[in-house]
Amino acid sequence: MGRSFVSTRQGVNGIAGRWVRLAKKLRNRECTSGLKLAEIARQHSSEGFVGCDDPLEAVILSAVVELLRNQDQHPGNHVDP
Repeated sequence: MGRSFVSTRQGVNGIAGRWVRLAKKLRNRECTSGLKLAEIARQHSSEGFVGCDDPLEAVILSAVVELLRNQDQHPGNHVDP
């Protein structure tokens, strides 16, 4: 018998893969943004494997960490609505 459940790592890769397929169907700017988001989701996902049982939670944690890091590195680019 093999594994009967999806590991968090496999789940993250599956979610990011679906996001890539979806992004490729979007228009130019949205496509670029969607592909970047999928890349970001995978970047910090290893940290999510330790504390998250849910792959979607790990993907969101990864994306938020990277977006906040980029915002901290470029504080002048942030515009208040």
